[in-house]
Amino acid sequence: MGRVGVLLLNLGGPEQLEDVRPFLFNLFSDPEIIRLPLPWLQKPLAWLISSSRARRSQENYQQIGGGSPLRRITEEQGLALRQTLKERGHDTDIYIGMRYWYPFTEEAIARIQRDRIEDLVILPLYPHFSISTSGSSFRLLEKIWLEDPSLNRINYTVIPSWYDRPGYVNAMADLIAQELDKLPNPQDAHIFFSAHGVPVSYVEEAGDPYQREIEGCTELIMKALNRPNQHTLAYQSRVGPVEWLQPYTEDAIASLGEQGVKTLVVVPISFVSEHIETLQEIDIEYRELAEEAGIENFCRVPALNTHSGFIDDMADMVVEALRAPRRLFSEVIQPDKKVKYYPPERTSWGMTPFAEVWNGRLAMVGFLALLLELVSGQGPLHLAGIL
Repeated sequence: MGRVGVLLLNLGGPEQLEDVRPFLFNLFSDPEIIRLPLPWLQKPLAWLISSSRARRSQENYQQIGGGSPLRRITEEQGLALRQTLKERGHDTDIYIGMRYWYPFTEEAIARIQRDRIEDLVILPLYPHFSISTSGSSFRLLEKIWLEDPSLNRINYTVIPSWYDRPGYVNAMADLIAQELDKLPNPQDAHIFFSAHGVPVSYVEEAGDPYQREIEGCTELIMKALNRPNQHTLAYQSRVGPVEWLQPYTEDAIASLGEQGVKTLVVVPISFVSEHIETLQEIDIEYRELAEEAGIENFCRVPALNTHSGFIDDMADMVVEALRAPRRLFSEVIQPDKKVKYYPPERTSWGMTPFAEVWNGRLAMVGFLALLLELVSGQGPLHLAGIL
């Protein structure tokens, strides 16, 4: 085995307020985030969305200190992973590739080439596979490999998801137990798992395994926790007019309040690092909703960050991946040919049979409406003060 590297994949986040708008543009330029039937609309629509949402997003980031801590925490995870691997006799170089902000995935690959890495483990910091997270990064990496044949000298292997690993599951259960034990009556607390949502069509029509993996992971964590507490799984962070996985977090919180739940312990199940969706969306927005619903005690389990059990399990994954047969991008992007990526195959009429096209059509209507408003200077966004 030659020089070994580990590439950690993550979303990325704006580190200061002026980064917010370009970060949003990069995010919504990804066709796996918003699917359009006409690819040339992608960047104009991304520009409009990022322009209209920038101010509100900046206000949200201002509430958590003016920027995302995601890069810093990911770098800390990388340092901890490198140290753990070194203690086990594996000298590895750790690289970080963010999908929508610095350091971009392309930058990480350039460093890997410069350092002449010969064996590479690609580890997404998403426990659960989804087209829009790990899948999007894998697709980008596959494109980079195809465009640069010199990368074929690298023996790489991909870890697609790891939601069911005992190390990860036990680390999550440990954090929940620590939070429960701070309460005067731990057995009365309702454990509330909040996962990032995806459109229903991703699961039902594109074959995305995300919901199945989230549900399976929740049950494994509750089994490892071995407490009598009731629990709920819900989905947060939906955007746009299409239907997303339900129940929605805000609706589930309101329902639990109506049922008389007084203590809620929220678990950010799909996030391994603190960022905007834990620090602002859960800690501020959902806390306020819980108080309005009559929930008196709102507690939040911290993200794993550099939890020793989590870092140990990542080290185990790397060592196992180096010893196992290689997994290629083609094997994890479309396992068993069941997951459909964008753009899908088209019919002879040039229209996709994939029902997610309605997402694109609605986005086109919104794009045209926004364009008309920008030209006319009149409309609901101007009245609301967005434009």
